[in-house]
Amino acid sequence: MYKIRVILDTKEDVIRTILVDDSINLEDLHKSICEAFGFDGQEMASFYRTDDEWNQGEEIPLFNMAEEGEAISMKNCFLKETLPLENDKLIYVYDFLNMWTFYVDVVEISDEQKEDLPMVILNVGEVPKQAPEKEFVAENFEEEEDDFKDEFDPFDDFDFNEY
Repeated sequence: MYKIRVILDTKEDVIRTILVDDSINLEDLHKSICEAFGFDGQEMASFYRTDDEWNQGEEIPLFNMAEEGEAISMKNCFLKETLPLENDKLIYVYDFLNMWTFYVDVVEISDEQKEDLPMVILNVGEVPKQAPEKEFVAENFEEEEDDFKDEFDPFDDFDFNEY
C-alpha cells in the first residue's frame, strides 16, 4: 500500500493524502487524484517524472500518443515501477487548458493491505473555482543579445533586400 501526498500548486495550502493499492497503474492514480480534488477526470492529463527539486522530466501521458507501437502511457506505467521508493516524486498536470498542477510525493510504502482503496486520509484546504494562473518567466538573456549584436555589427550596413 502506498501513502501519497498530493499538493495543488496554489498560494493557499490544498493537500490530499491518499492511500492506494501498490499494484495500480498511473491511470488509476490519475482517477484517484481527480476524485480526491473533485474533478470529473474527463480532461487530458499527464504525469512528469521529476527529481528531488521538482525539475520536470519525461512526460507520461494519459493516452498512448505514438502513431504505432507501444509508447509510454499511464495505463502501462505501474506505481511500483514508476515510484519504487519512499520520497519518489511526480508532477501531475490536469486539464491542459487550465493547467491544474500538482506535486505528487510518496510518503510511505507498506506491506499492509486495506480494503476500500483508494481512500483519502487527509483533506486540507479548498480547491479554488479556477486554476491558479501560471507565470512563465524566462531567464534574462539581455546581455547575451548584446554580445550577439556586437558580433554582427559590420553586417548592419548591408542592404540585403538588393539580393
